[in-house]
Amino acid sequence: MTILKDAPPPADAASADVAARAPRPRFPVDKVAGLGVIGAMIVFGLHALSSLDFSWSSIRGSIDNATTTFSRMDPISFPAFGDLVYLIGMTVGIVVLGTLLAALLSIPVAWCMAVDTSPAPWLRWLGRTISVVTRAVPDVVLAMAFAMAFALGSPIPGILALGIHSVGMISKLFADAIEQSDDGPRRAVRAAGGSRAQEFWSATFPQVLPAWIATVLHRFDINLRVSAILGYAGVGGLGYAMRIAFQQFPEGYGRGLGIAIVIFVLCVVLEVVSSTIRRHLLGTDPAGRGIGGRIVRAATRDRSREASVHESAITEPARAVTVDQMLKRPWTTTRVRNVTWGWGAVALVGASWWWADVDFSQIHWEYVLPMVQSFWPPSFGSYDFAVFAQAMLVTIQVAFAAALLSLVLSLIFGALAARNVAPSPGVRNFFRVTLVVFRGVPELVLAIFLIMITGLGNQAGVVALAFGGIGLLGKLIADSFEEVPRGVERAVTTTGATRNQRFFASTWPVGFRALVSNSLYLVDTNIRAATILGIVGGGGIGFYLTQASTVMSLHGQVTTLVAMVVVTVLVVEGVSTWLRRVFR
Repeated sequence: MTILKDAPPPADAASADVAARAPRPRFPVDKVAGLGVIGAMIVFGLHALSSLDFSWSSIRGSIDNATTTFSRMDPISFPAFGDLVYLIGMTVGIVVLGTLLAALLSIPVAWCMAVDTSPAPWLRWLGRTISVVTRAVPDVVLAMAFAMAFALGSPIPGILALGIHSVGMISKLFADAIEQSDDGPRRAVRAAGGSRAQEFWSATFPQVLPAWIATVLHRFDINLRVSAILGYAGVGGLGYAMRIAFQQFPEGYGRGLGIAIVIFVLCVVLEVVSSTIRRHLLGTDPAGRGIGGRIVRAATRDRSREASVHESAITEPARAVTVDQMLKRPWTTTRVRNVTWGWGAVALVGASWWWADVDFSQIHWEYVLPMVQSFWPPSFGSYDFAVFAQAMLVTIQVAFAAALLSLVLSLIFGALAARNVAPSPGVRNFFRVTLVVFRGVPELVLAIFLIMITGLGNQAGVVALAFGGIGLLGKLIADSFEEVPRGVERAVTTTGATRNQRFFASTWPVGFRALVSNSLYLVDTNIRAATILGIVGGGGIGFYLTQASTVMSLHGQVTTLVAMVVVTVLVVEGVSTWLRRVFR
């Protein structure tokens, strides 16, 4: 019998050898840990709902109380037309001036924060600290503190409060836009011998100007909703008139509800206007039939005409052009429109100054410096750390419980509002409008109404934050689903997959990371919003902030409480950043 020593091994043995030597994928420890963290947050949200005694039975039990209150109320009424116009003008003026102040202050802060423009690491840390602290300090707390140095009803505390608080959001998004801008123009200016200031203003700022304006307009929408609660800090406008009306129980409730309806309509109208301008500045032409889409298409209708003119100019023979004609910039339709908008913005600022009735003689300068010094050093006052920690825990529970409720409904509303998920354009437009309505109702106005009518306390805060969160998170989910690459969805569709199979096989996996990030952003937003529920009868850390903000000798407690909020917000942002990196 002859044995062939060099005979090749059997095919199955060779395949087993190749499989044994092939690299095996590493166990995804980070993704498993990320899913564990997400699961733990969901469990914490469920536990928060239980610990806050949130139940549908308690809500149903409060309906009888609400019915009784409604029966004792006067019919819904509105202020006289002249008074209403005055209140709307003052509110819009305060919001415009406060947002403008934040927009201007955000430029140097973002310049310090951005890696591409900051001249030193310590300036980056300084800029980020300013951004985080201004976002963490509630605007109502700032308004209450500033009100001590101004006459009652003065608009200046509201302007300063909105301006300082809004710096955090605008500067953060502006710094992100700077870091994502093209570095080529900046290097070209640097090679030509330009200074850092020339690099920024000549190369960087023109690139990020549309994103900066869009962020400012988005912040304007938020500040308009916040202005409703500033009336409880003594700031004039619709919020102050609503506060006075609600204090006159029960005959004033009808007037208070009427003013709340005016605030809602004002928020929706100005959101449509600002959203239209944002889309125009970002260069997108919506195809929908809504009000915003019609306005944008009407405003940008000349683009195609200008493009055809340029194309025909290229094909036509060159004409003789003098040097003077070449040095003059032509007055195209786009240039005329941009100049008109620019002067319109200047006129709006001037009108806002007049509407808000800003009068610096109302400042009590002798109280300014003592008021600033009263915030240091931090203190617990007559309380101890355990009391404040328990209040902070309640605030976090309210934020997570509201975010969990928002997430459940936002997944449905947001998915059906996405163009690539909705079964028809009509369904998409319906849910888009529904999300606008959810966002149009100021959460704190709803919380005031629920607490005064039903007396649910923290549960009213959960319902109010969840209601507003549906509009915010639903819109973000819809946008993230629409940004999914079409190639992935087409590949799944060509295999014969149904609409549901395409969603779960392509749209959902790609959009999951954005869903996690947006949900944590909602938690972050809810924590800040929940801190000011104490001013309208809610609990948590907002109750102690409200008490300490109205007494100068207790301002040290405000510093302590704000520091606790800052630490909490930083932890949430850290977890969000880590989860985005894990599921990238």
